[in-house]
Amino acid sequence: MIDVEQIRKDFLVYTKQPELAYLDSAASSLKVKSAIDEVDYYYHNLGANVHRGAYQLAYETTNLYEEARKTVASFINADEEEVVFTRGTTSSLNTIANAYREILEPGDEIITSELEHHSSLIPWMITAKKTGANLVYIPLTEEGRITIEAFKKVFTKKTRVVALTHVSNVLGYLTPIKEITKIAHQSNAIVVLDAAQSAPHMKLDVKDLDVDFMAFSGHKMFGPSGIGVLYGKKHLFNYLEPFEYGGEMVDEVDKDQATWKENPFRFEAGTPIISGAIGLAAAIRYIESIGQEQMHNHTEALHQYTLKKLKEIPGLIIYNESAENPVITFNIKGIHPHDIATILDQYHVCVRAGHHCAQLVSKFLGVNSTLRASMHIYNNQKDCNVFIESIIAAKQFFEGF
Repeated sequence: MIDVEQIRKDFLVYTKQPELAYLDSAASSLKVKSAIDEVDYYYHNLGANVHRGAYQLAYETTNLYEEARKTVASFINADEEEVVFTRGTTSSLNTIANAYREILEPGDEIITSELEHHSSLIPWMITAKKTGANLVYIPLTEEGRITIEAFKKVFTKKTRVVALTHVSNVLGYLTPIKEITKIAHQSNAIVVLDAAQSAPHMKLDVKDLDVDFMAFSGHKMFGPSGIGVLYGKKHLFNYLEPFEYGGEMVDEVDKDQATWKENPFRFEAGTPIISGAIGLAAAIRYIESIGQEQMHNHTEALHQYTLKKLKEIPGLIIYNESAENPVITFNIKGIHPHDIATILDQYHVCVRAGHHCAQLVSKFLGVNSTLRASMHIYNNQKDCNVFIESIIAAKQFFEGF
């Protein structure tokens, strides 16, 4: 079992706020000290740019940056040239959707779902409008899941893109993406996977999943904010038009034309997020030192413990009891989620309230917003108990009016 007290020593926020019950890791995880230290090392001791200088500082900086790429590639079982550093999942997904505005034609179909985070949905919505392609939604089950059977109902010979979440950020449901990818590739459709919620909690193997593109963020997996990863199959990357143009991504420039380097530099125009990449690599090493299976077992135990306690509270509605990720999305009858979250904050309990940047999920559930509690390895049973107690106290407070 994970020793939470020992784990918390690796997250400096607990030295300032020892009573913190942080249950909002699905939005952004706490930051591990080793990642912060690596970022500090870059700024304190290096500060140079990458790939440009012929001096020692530049050499060491480039070496750390490219070692970070190797670390990420190994983490997802990719080749190094298939890993591009971006500002985050949003930037990664926009990069691919923007490139396909040059490829898609009227009548082509883009398959997505109502479970998508806005960063997975809206780029393709705009791409569809600009190209004349059709945006097609997979029908969800009554529970709100994506199934193979439902995907087959909307998949046609006109399907060119399948853009889906791996794990819903609201409901925590796992998409059967490996099976969907097999079907999509039968018509040479590409599969773009939003792995922002799955990367922090489960082992990702892009060769096994066989997805064509995949995106995730550092800030959800103990690393810095402002750094993300865009994985793509090499032959597809080199086929796409870049999203940004500038230094380092060019191969040859003449007065009237230019050519681009092959991946990964093709999609890393200008000075990249050097410190972020180095910090993300440190966060990945930390995750690997603990073990993703151990992390899953720990969070799943807390997840089930909390679910059991919540179900004992009258008037509390849970929308995702069978979620694979440690996420509990709920409401209390007659009380606005923001009001509940405000009371919880007085108990040092941090949860998310709102539509979670996924308004179609709220509309599917028939509500304006929900509360969401999400666990990670620095949480313990005490956090869960304080959370339950604060929910009961908030409910009693508002019912007293």
